[in-house]
Amino acid sequence: MGFVVGLVIGVIFGLGLVVVFVRSENARSKQRSDLATTIAAFARMTVEDSRKLLSPEYYPSWVVFSQRQKLTWLNLHLEKIWPYVSEAASELIKANVEPILEQYRPMILASLTFSKLTLGTVAPQFTGVSIIEDGTQGITMELEMQWDGNPSIILDIKTYLGVALPVQVKNIGFTGVFRLIFRPLVDELPCFGAVCFSLRQKKKLDFKLKVIGGDISTIPGLYDAIESMIRDAVEDSITWPVRKIIPILPGDYSDLELKPVGTLEVKLVQAKELTNKDMIGKSDPYAVIYVRPLRDRMKKSRTILNPVWNEHFEFVIEDASTQHLVIKIYDDEGVQSSELIGCAQLQISDLEPGKVKDVWLKLVKDLEIQRDNKNRGQVQLELLYVPNGMENGFANPFVQNFSMTSLEKVLKSGNEGKELVENGSEIKRREVIVRGVLSVTVISAEELAPADLMGKADPYVVLIMKKTESKNKTRVMNDSLNPVWNQTFDFVVEDGLHDMLIIEVWDHDTFGKDYMGRCILTLTRVILEGEYKDTFPLDGAKTGTLNLHLKWNPQPIYRDT
Repeated sequence: MGFVVGLVIGVIFGLGLVVVFVRSENARSKQRSDLATTIAAFARMTVEDSRKLLSPEYYPSWVVFSQRQKLTWLNLHLEKIWPYVSEAASELIKANVEPILEQYRPMILASLTFSKLTLGTVAPQFTGVSIIEDGTQGITMELEMQWDGNPSIILDIKTYLGVALPVQVKNIGFTGVFRLIFRPLVDELPCFGAVCFSLRQKKKLDFKLKVIGGDISTIPGLYDAIESMIRDAVEDSITWPVRKIIPILPGDYSDLELKPVGTLEVKLVQAKELTNKDMIGKSDPYAVIYVRPLRDRMKKSRTILNPVWNEHFEFVIEDASTQHLVIKIYDDEGVQSSELIGCAQLQISDLEPGKVKDVWLKLVKDLEIQRDNKNRGQVQLELLYVPNGMENGFANPFVQNFSMTSLEKVLKSGNEGKELVENGSEIKRREVIVRGVLSVTVISAEELAPADLMGKADPYVVLIMKKTESKNKTRVMNDSLNPVWNQTFDFVVEDGLHDMLIIEVWDHDTFGKDYMGRCILTLTRVILEGEYKDTFPLDGAKTGTLNLHLKWNPQPIYRDT
């Protein structure tokens, strides 16, 4: 009997082991199958799939997604023929670059020519090529090139003091992207009418200057003058949107030439939370703004301690699809070179034509490396992009055929607020003054930060017109973090384009007052819309918003200057 029971138990135990083993093998088989499916899915992943799975902030700094194809075959052939290309290109470059350098020659130099120019023995490397789909009837190609060459370039420089200096340009390092445009496409070999080439993106351009047998620092300012001349010549002669056109077939290719396509109006309003670069005291910030980094096209703001500028600048746009506005904030160090606080940029294509856009841009350390988590501050801009020929409904109310242009169609007219008006044979300058009455209703505040020991506050609001320094203030609301005022104040504004409304919230105390935050408003929006109601966060406060209603009663005038 015991034998039979043991046999039964053994059979059941054995069957149990078999079942467990089979299930384990099936589970392992399923895991292997799922793993193989996952690996196969990863193998089929594209760059776009990777970007959908992970946002850019999770990428290591060395991860780069490139749309460009490799050009190993081209580099191998270029190395073989480089000695011949170098010899032929040296003379061509010398003949074409000398007139450009003469055009940008600094005033301190009497003449500047090449005494020697060879490209050396190191061929450039093309690191990638891509085809750009821009919707035009042509082919647009971009070639990325890197060159750390050993050229022999000697400039023969003569100053007005009669000093002749042979200056060697050495240690040239260049990385950039060249754009080739084959357009228009035709039914005749080689199937395109002309080729345009341009330096689409200049990633790096480094070089050193050395006086042969001497020291370039013996003439103060010479090194900086020559370096700026070379960089300006490269920027203004070949850097996009500038392009060189080479006709292949006879025809009119004027549509390929560089032409202004619009105007960008920029109002630099203010900056906040800027990094303090000074060991003692506060930074003295100023801004440099440009679309193309040329000395005569770069705009510089005033240097002020508390950066509320409210300054207006105007830029010519030549390619709205690719150009961008760059702003750099510096700390003025007096006689020493200024120190960069931060920079930001904005694509012109992100702006809706004819619409004013109010933006806060976060400052970063470097525009090329966007993974900068340090808070360097923010800068506020008001932007208006107006394409050429775009109609705007704003006109002079006194003379029907006298229309305003660009931002002055909204706020001002002409160049720096001036336009020529012909009166018989006499031409006068007429300046548009945006004058009117601004009505501000302080409705209420919400979620103000406590200012008293009891966790309450006695808030009131002070309204200040920055230019005229006229002030008004509301009544004090005792023991409230969500006060309701509903008080209206009127301000006579003599120049709406350049004035600002500063609204400060204070806590009333028996023996003084405590600051609770502020908001700064330009008058652009209320002049455009006539009237609006909105909620504004308080700067300089942990929490708190202010509800305001603004109304504009315009009284534009024109005064001859």
